[in-house]
Amino acid sequence: MGSGWQEWPLVLFTVLGQSVVGGLIVTGLGWIAFDNNPAAQRRVVRSMFFLWVIMGLAFVASVLHLGSPWRALNSLNRLGQSALSNEIASGSLFFAIGGFWWLLSFLHKLPEAVAKFVLLLSMVAGLFFVWAMTRVYQIDTVPTWHTGYTTLSFFLTVALTGPVLGAVLLRQANVSFSGSRFATLSIIALLVVFVASFAQALSLAGIHSSVQQATNLLPHYAQWQTARMVLLVSGLGCWACPLVRRKNPSLPALLSGWVLVILGELIGRGLFYGLHMTVGMAVAS
Repeated sequence: MGSGWQEWPLVLFTVLGQSVVGGLIVTGLGWIAFDNNPAAQRRVVRSMFFLWVIMGLAFVASVLHLGSPWRALNSLNRLGQSALSNEIASGSLFFAIGGFWWLLSFLHKLPEAVAKFVLLLSMVAGLFFVWAMTRVYQIDTVPTWHTGYTTLSFFLTVALTGPVLGAVLLRQANVSFSGSRFATLSIIALLVVFVASFAQALSLAGIHSSVQQATNLLPHYAQWQTARMVLLVSGLGCWACPLVRRKNPSLPALLSGWVLVILGELIGRGLFYGLHMTVGMAVAS
């Protein structure tokens, strides 16, 4: 497709992983909000099982990129020195803490105060995981990645896809949750995506080497960005439109919205990988 889809394992790993981080934050806050309703909390915990299924799929994709699980283990040899090692370690830590919390909460083995602490710790670990992802791509010899747009786009994916996923799971748990504040957050993130995408497209004109121009890397960049924006707007509309009409969004509508937003961000991340440009003699004017 000419947009970096050859790196599909990394596309899936980063987008799904970031969506799970955002989804955990939203569902986790929902779980905390129902501290006086144990039955609702139990339903929320059961629904959160799907977060770890999605996270598991994301890690499977990352292993496919590395070629084998042994390479993933070997990549931890430079923990603290290698951005890739830090990414894998932080992702594993997030998975471990969140999974530990979910399992013991499902089995009713954690006191409430301890459960809240571990849950909040898993949220912080998730955000650190996303930050560690961004560091992998801050490579000074790849000027199209070595910008603030990379860090911004990764965290915007959290804010775009995570709240919708959280709303899906809370709706599935059949708890009272309108989510208007989180929907507003995602809409604000969408507006930032519009501005950042336009600004980044303009910045590509100033990045070149002695043999290559960044704007030539993706000839159909504008068309794919347009398709991405249509998917994002449509997806968030599945959530926001019922809220504007003061109605509770249905589960099928929310699920459709999440799928559309995920597809939009998969396109965006594919474009990101398609902009890979090793230059050696880089010039950013």
